[in-house]
Amino acid sequence: MRDLDDIEKQDGQGFQFPGSFEITAMGNAGANLRTRVPEILRGLGLTVLDASVRERASSQGNYVSVSVVFNCPTREKHEAAHAALRADPDIRYTL
Repeated sequence: MRDLDDIEKQDGQGFQFPGSFEITAMGNAGANLRTRVPEILRGLGLTVLDASVRERASSQGNYVSVSVVFNCPTREKHEAAHAALRADPDIRYTL
């Protein structure tokens, strides 16, 4: 197996910053995540594309996934976005 440091960057592969990225948060259906996820991202100073917000309920309706596209200047901010969402007690996972 190759070490990650030995892999050369190729055009079109990997994240390019700054850029627009989609993030999905999954959590409790009654937690109003459609509103809270964009608010959490805005609280980090990120720009959320409001028209991109999508919500999907689980088959039994206990959970929802909320997907949002946001503009992100750096990898550190991208990682902070995931960390901030996962820190919310009603969010179980992020993708």
